[in-house]
Amino acid sequence: MATGATTCVYGAPPAALAEVPAGAVQVSPLVPGAADLEALTPQSLAGAVVAAPPGTVERRYVLARLLAALAPGAPLTVLAPKDKGGSRLKKELEAFGCAVSETGRQHQRICQTRRPDAPAGLEAAIAAGAPRWSEELGLWTQPGVFSWDRPDPGTRQLLAVLPPLAGQGADLGCGLGVLARAVLAAPAVTRLDLIDIDARAIAAARRNVEDPRAHFHWADARLAPELAGLDFVVMNPPFHDRGLEDRELGQGFIRRAHQVLRPSGVVFLVANRHLPYEAVLNGLFSRVTARGEAAGFKVYEARR
Repeated sequence: MATGATTCVYGAPPAALAEVPAGAVQVSPLVPGAADLEALTPQSLAGAVVAAPPGTVERRYVLARLLAALAPGAPLTVLAPKDKGGSRLKKELEAFGCAVSETGRQHQRICQTRRPDAPAGLEAAIAAGAPRWSEELGLWTQPGVFSWDRPDPGTRQLLAVLPPLAGQGADLGCGLGVLARAVLAAPAVTRLDLIDIDARAIAAARRNVEDPRAHFHWADARLAPELAGLDFVVMNPPFHDRGLEDRELGQGFIRRAHQVLRPSGVVFLVANRHLPYEAVLNGLFSRVTARGEAAGFKVYEARR
């Protein structure tokens, strides 16, 4: 993607902490429709503002990709909560050869620098954060995706009680495609829509779920795509937004499942034990059954 002399924004910097120029290009795997970080033309950007992700490998990958895309001398502003990687930003940027000035405001660390003529260590950071095959998972994955480097215990709990399904369904918040692979093992399933707000998850799921019945969507599962009359939904709904707990996320997934299911359609979901989903489930579904509880997780079957 040729960007010309453009400023780009990665993530969603708080407006009070980082001024974003008008007309800036939005770049984020978590904003459906945003530009692709990996497609930025080397040394093409006039500047960048970054809301740095909390994961160390992912954060260094993003910074390396943007430093490679910035023109020499172009300004770079990076910010993150102090306890979500912000305390390490200055050292990480200095390791790339940047001269950094640092300030703090509203629990954020804000680093300002310019792209050096010859940044150091970009190739290593990009290689460390790139998509890769995981022998442990038996899947394609990438740092930053949910449970990218280890089996998720909640998903395993749901898989232990998930019966063979039939008809058309959806996997809301599909991640790497672990649930989808199990669902599609049932020959009676005719179609499965996999939806995730993370473009990296969708890219990995496409490689992990090679089945003509699977259809993939980079979207907020609470809003899109248009689905209706489904026989079933499976999900391990998220409850964190940018590292902070947000219980409304999972509740929104439950409401969306109810919306897209046909009468008597069923949803299977797993959640952390402490999350207050029972009231939403009981208020929407005609029958809610606990299917298992172990290791801090609970599994529900809810019939519309």
